[in-house]
Amino acid sequence: MNGTGTTGTGTAEIRVKLPTHLRRLAGVDGEVRVEVTEPATLRAVLDAVEQLHPVLRGAIRDRGTQRRRAFVRFFACEEDLSHGSADDPLPEALRRGAEPLLVVGAMAGG
Repeated sequence: MNGTGTTGTGTAEIRVKLPTHLRRLAGVDGEVRVEVTEPATLRAVLDAVEQLHPVLRGAIRDRGTQRRRAFVRFFACEEDLSHGSADDPLPEALRRGAEPLLVVGAMAGG
């Protein structure tokens, strides 16, 4: 790692902030850090998170379709990434390690 979030091998270390209930489920404190091959995508990050913490499989995305759960949202760099393609490259600030990917449980009700 060169201190900027990317390594010299075409990979990026992505910081992921999970909501409290998913951190408890995974048994982690603070951020999860995963290394993915460039170009870093949401799909690659979620695959890496689920590989590192298998207990999260099915909690963030549907096990069969790999689509995000209805009440889960993804944010980075003040942008909602929830409705874009999971294969789009992530923002540069995420790939540099300057910003985390936020996994947020949406609130419902009235």
